[in-house]
Amino acid sequence: MHLWRTPRPATSSARPPVRIGGALLAAVLLLVPACSTEGPATSVGSPVEAELAALPRSVPRALAPYYGQKLHWRGCGVPGFQCATMKAPLDYAKPAEGDVRLAVARKRATGKGKPLGSLLVNPGGPGGSAIGYLQQYAAVGYPAEVRARYDMVAVDPRGVARSEPVTCLDGRRMDAYAQTDTTPDDRAETGTLVAAYRKFAEGCGAHSPRLLRHVSTVEAARDMDLLRAALGDAKLTYVGASYGTLLGATYAGLFPQRAGRLVLDGAMDPALPARRLNLDQTAGFETAFTSFAKDCVRHRDCPLGRQASEVGPHLKAFFRKLDAHPIPTGDIDGRKLGEALATTGVIAAMYDQGAWEQLRGALASAMKSHDGAGLLALSDSYYEREAGGRYSNLMSANAAVNCLDLPAAFAAPDQVRKDLPAFEEASPVFGEGLAWASLGCAYWPVRPTGEPHRIEARGAAPIVVVGTTRDPATPYRWARSLSRQLSSARLLTYESDGHTAYGRGSACIDSAIDAYLLHGTPPPAGKRCSRS
Repeated sequence: MHLWRTPRPATSSARPPVRIGGALLAAVLLLVPACSTEGPATSVGSPVEAELAALPRSVPRALAPYYGQKLHWRGCGVPGFQCATMKAPLDYAKPAEGDVRLAVARKRATGKGKPLGSLLVNPGGPGGSAIGYLQQYAAVGYPAEVRARYDMVAVDPRGVARSEPVTCLDGRRMDAYAQTDTTPDDRAETGTLVAAYRKFAEGCGAHSPRLLRHVSTVEAARDMDLLRAALGDAKLTYVGASYGTLLGATYAGLFPQRAGRLVLDGAMDPALPARRLNLDQTAGFETAFTSFAKDCVRHRDCPLGRQASEVGPHLKAFFRKLDAHPIPTGDIDGRKLGEALATTGVIAAMYDQGAWEQLRGALASAMKSHDGAGLLALSDSYYEREAGGRYSNLMSANAAVNCLDLPAAFAAPDQVRKDLPAFEEASPVFGEGLAWASLGCAYWPVRPTGEPHRIEARGAAPIVVVGTTRDPATPYRWARSLSRQLSSARLLTYESDGHTAYGRGSACIDSAIDAYLLHGTPPPAGKRCSRS
Protein backbone atom coordinates (compact mmCIF):
# COMPACT_ATOMS: atom_id res chain seq x y z
CA MET A 1 0.00 0.00 0.00
CA HIS A 2 1.14 3.51 -0.71
CA LEU A 3 1.53 5.87 2.23
CA TRP A 4 0.79 9.56 2.10
CA ARG A 5 2.01 10.82 5.43
CA THR A 6 4.88 12.45 7.22
CA PRO A 7 7.45 9.64 7.56
CA ARG A 8 9.58 8.73 10.57
CA PRO A 9 12.88 6.92 9.96
CA ALA A 10 14.75 5.14 12.68
CA THR A 11 16.66 8.30 13.56
CA SER A 12 14.00 10.74 14.72
CA SER A 13 14.67 13.98 16.52
CA ALA A 14 12.83 17.09 17.54
CA ARG A 15 11.89 17.66 13.90
CA PRO A 16 8.55 16.55 12.56
CA PRO A 17 8.44 12.77 12.89
CA VAL A 18 9.95 11.82 9.61
CA ARG A 19 8.14 8.68 8.69
CA ILE A 20 8.77 6.60 6.47
CA GLY A 21 2.74 7.45 1.21
CA GLY A 22 -21.93 9.48 3.71
CA ALA A 23 -23.15 12.62 4.13
CA LEU A 24 -26.56 14.01 4.95
CA LEU A 25 -27.45 10.61 6.39
CA ALA A 26 -26.38 8.96 3.14
CA ALA A 27 -24.14 5.94 2.94
CA VAL A 28 -22.30 7.02 -0.18
CA LEU A 29 -19.83 9.76 -0.98
CA LEU A 30 -21.59 13.03 -1.73
CA LEU A 31 -20.80 13.58 -5.38
CA VAL A 32 -22.77 15.71 -7.80
CA PRO A 33 -22.14 16.60 -11.43
CA ALA A 34 -19.97 19.66 -11.88
CA CYS A 35 -21.55 22.62 -13.57
CA SER A 36 -18.87 22.79 -16.26
CA THR A 37 -17.30 20.14 -18.42
CA GLU A 38 -13.94 21.82 -17.93
CA GLY A 39 -12.40 20.89 -14.61
CA PRO A 40 -9.17 22.20 -13.11
CA ALA A 41 -5.89 21.00 -14.51
CA THR A 42 -5.00 17.66 -12.99
CA SER A 43 -2.57 14.85 -13.66
CA VAL A 44 -5.35 12.80 -15.21
CA GLY A 45 -5.41 14.82 -18.38
CA SER A 46 -9.20 14.82 -18.57
CA PRO A 47 -11.85 16.66 -16.55
CA VAL A 48 -13.46 15.06 -13.53
CA GLU A 49 -17.19 15.71 -13.48
CA ALA A 50 -17.95 14.60 -9.93
CA GLU A 51 -17.76 17.24 -7.23
CA LEU A 52 -17.95 16.86 -3.48
CA ALA A 53 -21.15 18.60 -2.37
CA ALA A 54 -21.45 20.56 0.84
CA LEU A 55 -23.72 19.34 3.61
CA PRO A 56 -26.57 21.54 4.87
CA ARG A 57 -25.48 23.99 7.55
CA SER A 58 -28.07 22.79 10.03
CA VAL A 59 -27.40 19.65 12.03
CA PRO A 60 -29.80 16.78 11.28
CA ARG A 61 -31.96 15.88 14.29
CA ALA A 62 -30.60 12.33 14.35
CA LEU A 63 -27.08 13.68 14.84
CA ALA A 64 -27.93 16.24 17.52
CA PRO A 65 -26.85 13.97 20.43
CA TYR A 66 -23.42 13.58 18.84
CA TYR A 67 -23.03 17.30 18.27
CA GLY A 68 -24.14 18.01 21.82
CA GLN A 69 -21.79 15.61 23.62
CA LYS A 70 -19.31 16.82 26.19
CA LEU A 71 -15.74 15.57 26.36
CA HIS A 72 -14.52 14.36 29.75
CA TRP A 73 -10.80 15.04 29.90
CA ARG A 74 -8.42 12.92 31.93
CA GLY A 75 -4.71 12.35 32.19
CA CYS A 76 -2.98 10.51 29.34
CA GLY A 77 0.08 9.22 31.12
CA VAL A 78 2.09 11.80 29.17
CA PRO A 79 2.87 14.97 31.18
CA GLY A 80 1.02 18.03 29.93
CA PHE A 81 -1.53 16.14 27.85
CA GLN A 82 -5.19 15.35 28.43
CA CYS A 83 -7.21 12.62 26.73
CA ALA A 84 -10.90 11.99 26.11
CA THR A 85 -13.18 9.67 24.17
CA MET A 86 -15.67 10.94 21.64
CA LYS A 87 -18.59 9.05 20.13
CA ALA A 88 -19.51 9.15 16.44
CA PRO A 89 -22.11 7.15 14.55
CA LEU A 90 -20.59 4.11 12.92
CA ASP A 91 -22.86 4.74 9.94
CA TYR A 92 -23.94 8.33 9.35
CA ALA A 93 -26.83 6.99 7.27
CA LYS A 94 -28.12 4.98 10.25
CA PRO A 95 -26.89 6.69 13.43
CA ALA A 96 -29.22 4.67 15.65
CA GLU A 97 -27.43 1.43 14.79
CA GLY A 98 -24.30 1.93 16.85
CA ASP A 99 -21.29 4.09 17.61
CA VAL A 100 -17.57 4.15 17.03
CA ARG A 101 -15.42 5.49 19.85
CA LEU A 102 -12.68 7.92 18.87
CA ALA A 103 -9.63 8.79 20.96
CA VAL A 104 -8.85 12.50 21.38
CA ALA A 105 -5.88 14.21 22.99
CA ARG A 106 -4.92 17.81 23.61
CA LYS A 107 -2.28 20.05 25.16
CA ARG A 108 -3.66 23.34 26.39
CA ALA A 109 -2.32 26.66 25.14
CA THR A 110 0.82 27.47 27.11
CA GLY A 111 1.38 31.22 26.84
CA LYS A 112 -0.01 34.67 27.12
CA GLY A 113 -2.09 36.45 24.53
CA LYS A 114 -5.64 36.00 23.34
CA PRO A 115 -6.47 32.28 22.93
CA LEU A 116 -7.25 31.29 19.37
CA GLY A 117 -9.14 28.09 20.15
CA SER A 118 -8.09 24.63 19.05
CA LEU A 119 -5.61 23.61 16.36
CA LEU A 120 -6.31 20.12 15.08
CA VAL A 121 -3.40 18.24 13.50
CA ASN A 122 -3.15 15.10 11.38
CA PRO A 123 0.08 13.54 9.99
CA GLY A 124 -1.54 11.58 7.15
CA GLY A 125 -1.26 7.96 6.17
CA PRO A 126 -4.02 7.07 6.03
CA GLY A 127 -3.33 5.15 9.20
CA GLY A 128 -0.88 7.45 10.97
CA SER A 129 -1.70 8.13 14.61
CA ALA A 130 -2.59 11.79 15.00
CA ILE A 131 -2.28 11.46 18.77
CA GLY A 132 1.20 10.01 18.42
CA TYR A 133 2.14 12.88 16.11
CA LEU A 134 0.69 15.40 18.57
CA GLN A 135 2.53 14.03 21.57
CA GLN A 136 5.83 13.32 19.83
CA TYR A 137 6.10 16.45 17.73
CA ALA A 138 3.29 18.94 17.10
CA ALA A 139 2.50 19.90 20.70
CA VAL A 140 6.18 20.24 21.57
CA GLY A 141 7.80 21.10 18.23
CA TYR A 142 5.45 23.55 16.52
CA PRO A 143 6.55 27.18 16.89
CA ALA A 144 6.22 28.40 20.48
CA GLU A 145 3.92 31.28 19.53
CA VAL A 146 1.50 28.88 17.84
CA ARG A 147 1.50 26.57 20.85
CA ALA A 148 1.03 29.56 23.15
CA ARG A 149 -2.17 30.66 21.44
CA TYR A 150 -3.79 27.37 20.49
CA ASP A 151 -4.88 24.27 22.33
CA MET A 152 -3.08 21.60 20.30
CA VAL A 153 -5.53 18.77 19.55
CA ALA A 154 -5.56 15.45 17.71
CA VAL A 155 -8.06 12.68 17.08
CA ASP A 156 -7.04 9.29 15.76
CA PRO A 157 -9.39 8.75 12.81
CA ARG A 158 -11.83 5.85 12.94
CA GLY A 159 -9.99 2.58 12.47
CA VAL A 160 -6.62 4.06 13.43
CA ALA A 161 -4.41 3.44 16.47
CA ARG A 162 -6.39 4.30 19.63
CA SER A 163 -9.75 4.71 17.82
CA GLU A 164 -11.06 1.14 17.47
CA PRO A 165 -8.22 0.09 15.16
CA VAL A 166 -8.71 -2.05 12.10
CA THR A 167 -6.71 -5.25 12.49
CA CYS A 168 -5.68 -7.61 9.71
CA LEU A 169 -2.66 -9.78 10.60
CA ASP A 170 -0.70 -10.54 13.75
CA GLY A 171 3.01 -9.77 13.96
CA ARG A 172 4.28 -13.08 12.64
CA ARG A 173 1.97 -12.95 9.63
CA MET A 174 2.82 -9.30 9.02
CA ASP A 175 6.49 -10.27 8.93
CA ALA A 176 5.73 -12.77 6.19
CA TYR A 177 3.56 -10.27 4.34
CA ALA A 178 6.24 -7.57 4.41
CA GLN A 179 8.79 -10.00 2.94
CA THR A 180 6.59 -11.10 0.03
CA ASP A 181 8.29 -10.61 -3.32
CA THR A 182 6.57 -7.73 -5.14
CA THR A 183 8.54 -8.17 -8.37
CA PRO A 184 7.31 -11.64 -9.43
CA ASP A 185 9.40 -13.30 -12.13
CA ASP A 186 6.88 -15.91 -13.23
CA ARG A 187 3.32 -17.15 -12.79
CA ALA A 188 4.20 -19.08 -9.65
CA GLU A 189 5.64 -16.02 -7.91
CA THR A 190 2.65 -13.99 -9.09
CA GLY A 191 0.40 -16.56 -7.48
CA THR A 192 2.33 -16.24 -4.22
CA LEU A 193 1.91 -12.47 -4.27
CA VAL A 194 -1.81 -12.70 -5.00
CA ALA A 195 -2.20 -15.22 -2.19
CA ALA A 196 -0.50 -12.78 0.19
CA TYR A 197 -2.87 -9.99 -0.83
CA ARG A 198 -5.86 -12.30 -0.39
CA LYS A 199 -4.70 -13.45 3.05
CA PHE A 200 -4.19 -9.84 4.16
CA ALA A 201 -7.65 -8.82 2.92
CA GLU A 202 -9.32 -11.86 4.46
CA GLY A 203 -7.65 -11.09 7.78
CA CYS A 204 -9.07 -7.56 7.71
CA GLY A 205 -12.53 -8.87 6.91
CA ALA A 206 -12.38 -11.46 9.66
CA HIS A 207 -11.03 -9.21 12.42
CA SER A 208 -12.82 -5.93 11.65
CA PRO A 209 -16.06 -6.77 9.82
CA ARG A 210 -18.15 -4.12 11.60
CA LEU A 211 -15.79 -1.24 11.05
CA LEU A 212 -14.36 -2.03 7.63
CA ARG A 213 -17.29 -0.48 5.74
CA HIS A 214 -17.09 2.78 7.66
CA VAL A 215 -13.53 4.11 7.61
CA SER A 216 -13.80 6.38 4.58
CA THR A 217 -12.25 9.83 4.40
CA VAL A 218 -15.71 11.40 4.20
CA GLU A 219 -16.74 9.73 7.46
CA ALA A 220 -13.49 10.76 9.16
CA ALA A 221 -14.04 14.35 8.01
CA ARG A 222 -17.55 14.30 9.46
CA ASP A 223 -16.07 13.04 12.73
CA MET A 224 -13.80 16.11 12.72
CA ASP A 225 -16.88 18.33 12.67
CA LEU A 226 -18.26 16.54 15.72
CA LEU A 227 -14.95 17.21 17.46
CA ARG A 228 -15.02 20.87 16.44
CA ALA A 229 -18.43 21.22 18.07
CA ALA A 230 -17.36 19.33 21.20
CA LEU A 231 -14.35 21.63 21.56
CA GLY A 232 -16.61 24.67 21.34
CA ASP A 233 -15.03 26.13 18.20
CA ALA A 234 -17.21 27.92 15.66
CA LYS A 235 -14.78 27.01 12.89
CA LEU A 236 -12.13 24.34 12.43
CA THR A 237 -8.47 25.35 12.47
CA TYR A 238 -6.35 22.55 11.07
CA VAL A 239 -2.90 21.53 9.86
CA GLY A 240 -2.97 18.35 7.81
CA ALA A 241 0.08 16.75 6.21
CA SER A 242 0.15 14.33 3.29
CA TYR A 243 -3.08 12.26 3.38
CA GLY A 244 -4.14 14.72 6.08
CA THR A 245 -4.54 17.23 3.25
CA LEU A 246 -7.21 15.05 1.65
CA LEU A 247 -8.93 14.83 5.01
CA GLY A 248 -8.77 18.59 5.44
CA ALA A 249 -9.90 19.36 1.89
CA THR A 250 -12.79 16.94 2.31
CA TYR A 251 -13.80 18.74 5.50
CA ALA A 252 -13.74 22.05 3.64
CA GLY A 253 -15.86 20.58 0.85
CA LEU A 254 -18.46 19.21 3.26
CA PHE A 255 -18.48 22.15 5.68
CA PRO A 256 -17.18 25.21 3.81
CA GLN A 257 -18.83 27.67 6.21
CA ARG A 258 -17.15 25.99 9.18
CA ALA A 259 -13.69 25.83 7.60
CA GLY A 260 -11.39 28.26 9.39
CA ARG A 261 -7.64 28.45 8.92
CA LEU A 262 -6.71 25.25 7.08
CA VAL A 263 -3.13 24.35 6.13
CA LEU A 264 -2.84 21.45 3.67
CA ASP A 265 0.86 20.52 3.50
CA GLY A 266 2.04 17.94 0.96
CA ALA A 267 -1.26 18.02 -0.88
CA MET A 268 -3.11 15.15 -2.48
CA ASP A 269 -5.35 15.47 -5.54
CA PRO A 270 -8.86 14.04 -4.94
CA ALA A 271 -9.62 14.14 -8.67
CA LEU A 272 -7.27 11.27 -9.48
CA PRO A 273 -8.18 7.57 -9.75
CA ALA A 274 -6.08 5.06 -7.84
CA ARG A 275 -3.96 4.02 -10.81
CA ARG A 276 -2.99 7.60 -11.56
CA LEU A 277 -2.25 8.35 -7.91
CA ASN A 278 0.06 5.35 -7.77
CA LEU A 279 1.73 6.16 -11.08
CA ASP A 280 2.30 9.77 -10.08
CA GLN A 281 3.71 8.70 -6.74
CA THR A 282 6.02 6.25 -8.51
CA ALA A 283 7.37 9.14 -10.58
CA GLY A 284 7.68 11.18 -7.39
CA PHE A 285 9.91 8.57 -5.79
CA GLU A 286 12.07 8.53 -8.91
CA THR A 287 12.43 12.32 -8.66
CA ALA A 288 13.51 11.99 -5.04
CA PHE A 289 15.88 9.14 -5.93
CA THR A 290 17.49 11.26 -8.63
CA SER A 291 18.21 13.92 -6.01
CA PHE A 292 19.58 11.26 -3.67
CA ALA A 293 21.80 9.88 -6.44
CA LYS A 294 23.31 13.29 -7.13
CA ASP A 295 23.94 13.77 -3.43
CA CYS A 296 25.27 10.25 -2.86
CA VAL A 297 28.11 10.51 -5.38
CA ARG A 298 29.37 13.66 -3.66
CA HIS A 299 30.30 11.50 -0.65
CA ARG A 300 33.19 9.10 -0.50
CA ASP A 301 31.07 6.51 1.32
CA CYS A 302 28.52 6.21 -1.51
CA PRO A 303 28.44 2.49 -2.38
CA LEU A 304 26.52 2.95 -5.63
CA GLY A 305 29.16 4.46 -7.92
CA ARG A 306 30.97 7.69 -8.63
CA GLN A 307 28.55 9.07 -11.23
CA ALA A 308 24.90 9.84 -10.58
CA SER A 309 23.93 7.89 -13.69
CA GLU A 310 25.40 4.73 -12.14
CA VAL A 311 23.42 4.85 -8.90
CA GLY A 312 20.09 3.56 -10.20
CA PRO A 313 21.47 0.62 -12.23
CA HIS A 314 23.75 -0.42 -9.36
CA LEU A 315 20.87 -0.35 -6.90
CA LYS A 316 18.65 -2.38 -9.25
CA ALA A 317 21.44 -4.95 -9.62
CA PHE A 318 21.73 -5.13 -5.83
CA PHE A 319 17.98 -5.67 -5.51
CA ARG A 320 18.20 -8.55 -8.02
CA LYS A 321 20.95 -10.18 -5.97
CA LEU A 322 18.83 -9.92 -2.84
CA ASP A 323 15.88 -11.42 -4.69
CA ALA A 324 17.95 -14.55 -5.28
CA HIS A 325 20.07 -14.51 -2.12
CA PRO A 326 18.79 -12.60 0.94
CA ILE A 327 21.48 -11.55 3.41
CA PRO A 328 21.62 -11.77 7.24
CA THR A 329 20.40 -8.93 9.43
CA GLY A 330 21.11 -10.18 12.93
CA ASP A 331 17.37 -9.96 13.59
CA ILE A 332 16.29 -11.89 16.68
CA ASP A 333 13.31 -13.25 14.75
CA GLY A 334 15.51 -14.60 11.99
CA ARG A 335 14.43 -12.25 9.23
CA LYS A 336 16.82 -11.83 6.32
CA LEU A 337 17.03 -8.87 3.99
CA GLY A 338 15.46 -9.71 0.66
CA GLU A 339 14.47 -7.47 -2.19
CA ALA A 340 11.11 -6.49 -0.70
CA LEU A 341 12.44 -5.29 2.65
CA ALA A 342 15.45 -3.60 1.04
CA THR A 343 13.26 -1.71 -1.40
CA THR A 344 11.00 -0.56 1.44
CA GLY A 345 14.03 0.62 3.38
CA VAL A 346 15.29 2.71 0.46
CA ILE A 347 11.85 4.17 -0.19
CA ALA A 348 11.56 5.07 3.50
CA ALA A 349 14.64 7.26 3.24
CA MET A 350 13.31 9.07 0.18
CA TYR A 351 10.78 10.93 2.32
CA ASP A 352 13.42 13.14 3.92
CA GLN A 353 16.89 14.15 2.79
CA GLY A 354 17.90 14.06 6.44
CA ALA A 355 17.82 10.25 6.15
CA TRP A 356 20.16 10.06 3.16
CA GLU A 357 23.31 9.70 5.26
CA GLN A 358 21.68 6.87 7.15
CA LEU A 359 20.71 5.24 3.86
CA ARG A 360 24.24 5.48 2.47
CA GLY A 361 25.58 3.73 5.53
CA ALA A 362 22.90 1.05 5.44
CA LEU A 363 23.54 0.36 1.75
CA ALA A 364 27.30 0.23 2.27
CA SER A 365 26.92 -2.30 5.08
CA ALA A 366 24.56 -4.42 3.02
CA MET A 367 26.51 -4.29 -0.24
CA LYS A 368 30.03 -4.56 1.13
CA SER A 369 29.65 -6.46 4.38
CA HIS A 370 26.46 -8.46 3.68
CA ASP A 371 24.90 -6.92 6.77
CA GLY A 372 21.26 -6.01 6.16
CA ALA A 373 20.52 -4.59 9.63
CA GLY A 374 20.53 -0.94 8.54
CA LEU A 375 18.10 -1.37 5.68
CA LEU A 376 15.91 -3.60 7.84
CA ALA A 377 15.74 -0.83 10.47
CA LEU A 378 14.57 1.65 7.82
CA SER A 379 11.98 -0.83 6.56
CA ASP A 380 10.74 -1.54 10.09
CA SER A 381 10.37 2.20 10.63
CA TYR A 382 8.23 2.46 7.52
CA TYR A 383 5.99 -0.38 8.68
CA GLU A 384 6.03 0.81 12.32
CA ARG A 385 7.33 -2.53 13.53
CA GLU A 386 8.65 -2.58 17.06
CA ALA A 387 11.64 -4.62 18.17
CA GLY A 388 9.45 -7.29 19.75
CA GLY A 389 7.74 -8.04 16.46
CA ARG A 390 4.61 -6.02 17.16
CA TYR A 391 3.26 -3.76 14.42
CA SER A 392 1.08 -0.71 14.77
CA ASN A 393 -2.11 -0.92 12.74
CA LEU A 394 -0.72 1.55 10.18
CA MET A 395 -0.75 -0.84 7.22
CA SER A 396 -4.15 -2.30 8.12
CA ALA A 397 -5.77 1.13 8.39
CA ASN A 398 -3.95 2.33 5.30
CA ALA A 399 -5.42 -0.43 3.19
CA ALA A 400 -8.86 -0.13 4.76
CA VAL A 401 -9.18 3.58 3.96
CA ASN A 402 -7.55 3.49 0.52
CA CYS A 403 -9.57 0.51 -0.67
CA LEU A 404 -12.81 2.10 0.53
CA ASP A 405 -12.11 5.56 -0.87
CA LEU A 406 -11.39 4.56 -4.48
CA PRO A 407 -11.93 1.63 -6.84
CA ALA A 408 -8.86 -0.57 -7.12
CA ALA A 409 -6.06 0.54 -9.44
CA PHE A 410 -5.97 -2.93 -11.02
CA ALA A 411 -8.45 -5.79 -10.93
CA ALA A 412 -6.11 -8.65 -11.86
CA PRO A 413 -2.42 -9.49 -12.41
CA ASP A 414 -2.75 -9.31 -16.21
CA GLN A 415 -3.68 -5.64 -15.91
CA VAL A 416 -0.54 -5.00 -13.88
CA ARG A 417 1.63 -6.75 -16.47
CA LYS A 418 0.10 -4.68 -19.23
CA ASP A 419 0.85 -1.48 -17.32
CA LEU A 420 4.38 -2.36 -16.20
CA PRO A 421 6.04 -0.33 -19.00
CA ALA A 422 4.31 2.85 -17.82
CA PHE A 423 5.40 2.31 -14.21
CA GLU A 424 8.94 1.36 -15.20
CA GLU A 425 9.17 4.46 -17.37
CA ALA A 426 8.02 6.54 -14.39
CA SER A 427 10.70 4.91 -12.22
CA PRO A 428 13.30 2.47 -13.55
CA VAL A 429 14.30 1.73 -9.95
CA PHE A 430 10.94 1.37 -8.18
CA GLY A 431 8.36 1.10 -10.97
CA GLU A 432 7.93 -2.66 -11.14
CA GLY A 433 7.48 -3.13 -7.41
CA LEU A 434 5.15 -0.18 -7.02
CA ALA A 435 3.00 -1.37 -9.92
CA TRP A 436 2.49 -4.75 -8.27
CA ALA A 437 1.89 -3.04 -4.91
CA SER A 438 -1.08 -1.31 -6.57
CA LEU A 439 -2.90 -4.64 -6.92
CA GLY A 440 -3.80 -5.13 -3.25
CA CYS A 441 -7.26 -3.53 -3.27
CA ALA A 442 -8.41 -5.95 -6.00
CA TYR A 443 -9.04 -8.56 -3.29
CA TRP A 444 -10.58 -6.31 -0.68
CA PRO A 445 -13.66 -7.79 1.07
CA VAL A 446 -15.60 -4.50 1.00
CA ARG A 447 -16.71 -2.62 -2.08
CA PRO A 448 -15.43 0.96 -2.42
CA THR A 449 -17.84 3.78 -1.61
CA GLY A 450 -15.85 6.65 -3.14
CA GLU A 451 -14.68 7.75 -6.55
CA PRO A 452 -12.41 10.50 -7.92
CA HIS A 453 -13.96 13.92 -7.43
CA ARG A 454 -13.21 17.61 -7.36
CA ILE A 455 -13.40 19.70 -4.21
CA GLU A 456 -14.23 23.39 -4.59
CA ALA A 457 -15.43 24.29 -1.07
CA ARG A 458 -17.18 27.40 -2.33
CA GLY A 459 -17.65 29.91 0.48
CA ALA A 460 -14.71 28.70 2.58
CA ALA A 461 -12.22 31.12 4.09
CA PRO A 462 -8.73 31.21 2.49
CA ILE A 463 -7.06 27.79 2.55
CA VAL A 464 -3.28 27.43 2.33
CA VAL A 465 -2.12 24.57 0.10
CA VAL A 466 1.58 23.72 0.39
CA GLY A 467 3.57 21.78 -2.20
CA THR A 468 7.24 20.74 -2.26
CA THR A 469 8.73 20.66 -5.75
CA ARG A 470 10.60 17.35 -5.35
CA ASP A 471 8.22 15.64 -2.92
CA PRO A 472 8.37 11.86 -3.46
CA ALA A 473 5.07 10.84 -1.89
CA THR A 474 2.76 13.71 -2.86
CA PRO A 475 4.13 15.16 -6.12
CA TYR A 476 4.05 18.91 -6.52
CA ARG A 477 1.55 18.71 -9.37
CA TRP A 478 -1.04 17.46 -6.87
CA ALA A 479 -0.67 20.64 -4.82
CA ARG A 480 -1.11 22.74 -7.95
CA SER A 481 -4.20 20.79 -8.92
CA LEU A 482 -5.81 20.98 -5.47
CA SER A 483 -5.10 24.71 -5.26
CA ARG A 484 -6.91 25.20 -8.58
CA GLN A 485 -9.90 23.19 -7.40
CA LEU A 486 -10.41 24.89 -4.04
CA SER A 487 -12.17 28.19 -4.65
CA SER A 488 -10.27 30.05 -1.90
CA ALA A 489 -6.87 28.34 -2.02
CA ARG A 490 -3.47 30.01 -1.90
CA LEU A 491 -0.60 27.84 -3.16
CA LEU A 492 2.63 28.07 -1.17
CA THR A 493 5.57 26.43 -2.94
CA TYR A 494 8.66 24.94 -1.29
CA GLU A 495 11.54 24.46 -3.72
CA SER A 496 13.25 21.53 -2.07
CA ASP A 497 13.50 17.77 -1.59
CA GLY A 498 11.55 15.72 0.90
CA HIS A 499 7.96 15.17 1.91
CA THR A 500 5.96 18.16 3.24
CA ALA A 501 7.36 21.57 4.12
CA TYR A 502 6.24 23.02 7.48
CA GLY A 503 8.90 22.68 10.16
CA ARG A 504 11.48 21.22 7.80
CA GLY A 505 14.11 23.93 7.76
CA SER A 506 12.69 26.80 5.70
CA ALA A 507 12.16 30.02 7.67
CA CYS A 508 10.25 31.35 4.66
CA ILE A 509 7.73 28.50 4.76
CA ASP A 510 7.40 28.50 8.53
CA SER A 511 6.89 32.26 8.84
CA ALA A 512 4.24 32.24 6.09
CA ILE A 513 2.28 29.46 7.76
CA ASP A 514 2.72 30.94 11.24
CA ALA A 515 1.38 34.30 10.04
CA TYR A 516 -1.66 32.56 8.61
CA LEU A 517 -2.34 30.52 11.74
CA LEU A 518 -1.79 33.42 14.13
CA HIS A 519 -3.24 36.34 12.19
CA GLY A 520 -5.34 34.79 9.44
CA THR A 521 -3.14 36.31 6.75
CA PRO A 522 -2.58 33.86 3.89
CA PRO A 523 0.64 34.06 1.85
CA PRO A 524 0.50 36.17 -1.29
CA ALA A 525 -0.44 34.42 -4.51
CA GLY A 526 2.49 32.65 -6.11
CA LYS A 527 4.77 32.76 -3.06
CA ARG A 528 7.76 30.45 -3.38
CA CYS A 529 10.30 29.53 -0.71
CA SER A 530 13.60 27.69 -0.55
CA ARG A 531 15.27 25.94 2.37
CA SER A 532 17.23 29.00 3.48
